[in-house]
Amino acid sequence: MNRTTVVSIIMRVVLGIIFVFHGVDKFQMGLGNVEAWFSSLGIPGFLAYVVAVIELVGGIMLILGLFTRYVSGLLVIVLAGAIITAKLSVGLLGNGQMAGYELDLVLILISLYLVVADRTPLSVDHFIMSKRSR
Repeated sequence: MNRTTVVSIIMRVVLGIIFVFHGVDKFQMGLGNVEAWFSSLGIPGFLAYVVAVIELVGGIMLILGLFTRYVSGLLVIVLAGAIITAKLSVGLLGNGQMAGYELDLVLILISLYLVVADRTPLSVDHFIMSKRSR
């Protein structure tokens, strides 16, 4: 395993952990509260449930390395939606009351990298593909 592969694995797992925490946080807040917050931003409330599941299940799938490219692509969409609907108006660094979108941009870049990167050896994706090629 070369250094790039090791860093790719670390990025995938850490991104997964971050999204698991975001998903768990939404469930702990209560999805009804998240739905109300989404609605206050002009976002259809049902998307709160969709986003929470994508973050939680997607995060777990990233940690495992399962369907990494697809999950990462979904996360790019979720993050872009968060920037456009909730964070763009407060600016890159935020406004003192709410965080800006600088961290979202970094998470988008990591997700985009995982969309185009080669499969890493320590992943379910790699295991599945190596079994298929035998």
